[in-house]
Amino acid sequence: MPKYKVNLITMGCSKNLVDSERVLRRLSDVGINAVHNADRFTHGAVIINTCGFIGDAKEESIETILDACNQKADGHIDAVYVMGCLSERYRSELPAEIPEVDGWYGKFDWNGVIEAVAQRAKVASATVTRDWDRQITTPTHYTYLKIAEGCNRFCAFCAIPLITGRYHSRPVEEILDEVRDLVGRGVKEFNVIAQDLSFYGHDLYGRSALAELIDRMADIPGVEWIRLHYAYPADFPYDVLPVMARRHNVCKYLDIALQHIDDTVLNNMHRHINAAETRELLARLRREVPGIHIRTTLMVGFPGETDEAFERLMDFVREQKFERMGAFAYCEEEDTRAAKDFADDIPEEVKQARLDRLMALQEQVALESNLTKVGQTLRVVIDSETDDYYVGRSEFDSPEVDPEVLVEKTQPLTIGEFYRVTVNKALPFELIATIAE
Repeated sequence: MPKYKVNLITMGCSKNLVDSERVLRRLSDVGINAVHNADRFTHGAVIINTCGFIGDAKEESIETILDACNQKADGHIDAVYVMGCLSERYRSELPAEIPEVDGWYGKFDWNGVIEAVAQRAKVASATVTRDWDRQITTPTHYTYLKIAEGCNRFCAFCAIPLITGRYHSRPVEEILDEVRDLVGRGVKEFNVIAQDLSFYGHDLYGRSALAELIDRMADIPGVEWIRLHYAYPADFPYDVLPVMARRHNVCKYLDIALQHIDDTVLNNMHRHINAAETRELLARLRREVPGIHIRTTLMVGFPGETDEAFERLMDFVREQKFERMGAFAYCEEEDTRAAKDFADDIPEEVKQARLDRLMALQEQVALESNLTKVGQTLRVVIDSETDDYYVGRSEFDSPEVDPEVLVEKTQPLTIGEFYRVTVNKALPFELIATIAE
C-alpha cells in the first residue's frame, strides 16, 4: 500500500523554513510521504506554514489557503491544514472566516498537525527523541540554524513578539549537537538565525552566549562557513567581534536591522538606541572586523517621519555605504504599540516614493561596493548552474537575499564545493568571475 502523501508549503522567512523542516522529518518518521513546496500535488493533504508579519505576507498566506481549499473542493487534494504565524495570531477569527480548512494550528503546535495528518493517514504517531531533527529542504551544502525563538524588544511597529512570545534561547550544547549531526549529513555552511541574535543566552545563562556558541561551532570539523543574521543594534554583544575577526570560518558578515537614523523616529519606534550610538556601533564593527560586510534593513513612512527625517536617512545610507541593504514601507499592524499610539498619517504614495528613492540610492552604493571587488580573488561556494554560468556566493553573500557570483563555465565545477575565483566584472547585484589561475 503506497504511503499517504503530504505537501508542506512554507510561507515567509527562513525561521519558518526551519519549523517546516522539523515537521517534515516528523511526518517522515511516522511513515508519511512528505514533500515540500511541490508544484504539482494531488491526492493527499496540504499543510500551509503561514507568515503573519506584514500585510503583504498575510495576504499571500490567505491566498494560498484559499487556493488549497479550492483544490480540495475540486477533489484534487484530500485535506487542508494551516499552521504558523498567521494562524497563531488569528486562531480565534480564521476558522469562522475559512471553514473549509480541516484544522488550524499555532506556530509551535507541530504535534497537533502531525497527529491530525497521522489519523487521516491511519498511521501511528511517533515519539520525538530529538526536537531539532529535521529534513533539510535547502541544497544539502547549506542550511539555516535557528538558535532562539521569540523576542523581548517590543519595537512599536512589530507584531513578532505578539506571535512568538518572549525570547527563548536554545541551549548551547543542543545547538552544537545539531551542528555535528548536520555536518555528518553534508552541510558545510550554517546561516545562524534568530529574531534577535544579540539577546542570545541572557534568558538561559544570565549573560550573552553568542560569542561562545559561534567560537565552539567554528571548532567543529566540516563547518566551512558560519554567517550571522538578525542582530539587534541595542545591547550588541561586542565579544562576538574578536571571534569573527579571528576565526577563518566565521564569515565577515553581519545582518543587523537598523530601521532608521532620525532620533525622533527611532524613539517613536522604541528601538532603544539613538543616531549617535548607531554610528558608534557601525564604526566599531568595521574597526574590529576589517572587511566586514553589513546587511541592514531600513523602514520608510513610519508615522511622523517628516521630509527632513527621511533626508537624514538618505544621508545616512550615503555616509555608511552599506554593502547589503533592504527596505520596506511601514505597514500598520493591529495591537502593536505604533497602531495604538500613532495615526498612520503618511500617504501610501509618499511611502512608495521614499522607498523608491532609497532603493535607487542603494543600487548605486551596491555597485560602488561591487566595483571594488574587480580583480580580487574570492572563495565561493557553488549553489547551482545555468546554461552559461555556475552560480556561486562568497562569504559576503547570504542565500537568496544577497548578490551572486556568476562563474564562467571554463571547466566543470561541483555543486556544493568551494573554489577560488577572480572577479572580472561588477553589476549592482552580481559579480562575474572565472576560476582563479
